[in-house]
Amino acid sequence: MAYHSVNPYDGQLIRTFPNTTDQEVEVALKNADIFYQFAKTQPIEKRAEKLQELADEFKNNIDHYARLITTNMGKLFKESQAEVQKTSDFAEYYAKNGAAALADVEYHDAPGVKAHVEYQSIGAVFMIEPWNFPYAQIMRVFAPNFIAGNPVLLKDPSIIPECAQAFEDATLKVGIPTGAFKNLFINYDQVSQIISDHRVQGVALTGSEGVGKKIASEAGANLKKSTMELGGTDAFVVLKDADLKKAIEVAAKARLSNAGQVCTAAKRFIVQEDVYDAFLEGLSQQFAKRRLGDPLDPETTLAPLSSKSAQEKLRKQVDMALAGGAKLLWGNNTPIKGPGAGFYPLIISGMKSDNPMYDQELFGPVAQVYKVKDEEEAIEVANASQHGLGGTVFSEDLEQAERVASKIETGQVAINQLLTSYPQFPFGGVKFSGYGRELSDLGIREFINAKTIIDS
Repeated sequence: MAYHSVNPYDGQLIRTFPNTTDQEVEVALKNADIFYQFAKTQPIEKRAEKLQELADEFKNNIDHYARLITTNMGKLFKESQAEVQKTSDFAEYYAKNGAAALADVEYHDAPGVKAHVEYQSIGAVFMIEPWNFPYAQIMRVFAPNFIAGNPVLLKDPSIIPECAQAFEDATLKVGIPTGAFKNLFINYDQVSQIISDHRVQGVALTGSEGVGKKIASEAGANLKKSTMELGGTDAFVVLKDADLKKAIEVAAKARLSNAGQVCTAAKRFIVQEDVYDAFLEGLSQQFAKRRLGDPLDPETTLAPLSSKSAQEKLRKQVDMALAGGAKLLWGNNTPIKGPGAGFYPLIISGMKSDNPMYDQELFGPVAQVYKVKDEEEAIEVANASQHGLGGTVFSEDLEQAERVASKIETGQVAINQLLTSYPQFPFGGVKFSGYGRELSDLGIREFINAKTIIDS
């Protein structure tokens, strides 16, 4: 597997990184185990101090880290800046709140018996992360595990090696101990070797459904705890009494931010028939305002996809959807040729259950719209999916909005606002969107030994 940084805007090779050798993997595992043993004797406050320094490193050098995101995977520079800030926020949250989340918990339920639970580290966590949020995805796993005392090994995608290395360099710059974090440029055979190694006790993956099934199977075969975040086909429900202007503006952002390459991006717009035509017209107008271009140029409002392979995959998916009966309602479906990975935004409808792309994640600026007659049908369409990661509901009747949100089978729902992740709230999915939770107090307890101590 070759680790190349290639600018998706112009196809230019930036840098190539050498693959990690088996001997280097073994050194990383040994160092991880040394840190694991050391952290057991270290006050948690010491790690909190270092994690805060890492948060400050990202916050104080936003443009430096943001530029690497943009040149490696094509995100608009202002979106890259926002990601670096969020990366800092994730670290700062656990620096300030990690110790409290891991405090002992007393139990008094058994008459005449006292007990408490201690939250303890378990060993190295192996994380396999995606390219769409190069730093934030790493930090949401590293920060809680570092505070807990679990070392973290990273396998990042081959298209963003500069970002992965920059994250490791940041940890070294602020003095994170050797072994606490290591980026590895490894192949798939080495992935399997690491999962099976006795020093690794947890596996965290964010990626595709197919990869998730494979990694979860390997983790299970080795009796390793795993968490899986596998994307989704998120529903964006617009009811007849919604603030339509706001719903349209948020809908466009929810589908086109990061060129639509967000796991919790709105992908299926389920609109009550009373406002369907107005919503479609407004969404089309918003899409028409977006302009492809150099993501480093502040005038560009739509980023390219992350790579030529991503562009080609989405093109094939759209062609299959249209051949299977979907209708193109708005947009230029002409393929963009040349070395860049641009993709024109599209709006399609008519995705029936017999369409080969039905319930498949279209990872790019392609919106699917559905017309429904009432609340019940909106919920039915939203739940007619084997995925459940995020969702959105727009309605001025908050009681109705909360009722609909409660009935959508998914991991998180936003009401009358853009769905995004917060360090304070649990994040994760159900069904084929995965299992386990990141962020908040739940995220720090995923790879933890909850040890019960029964007192005499």
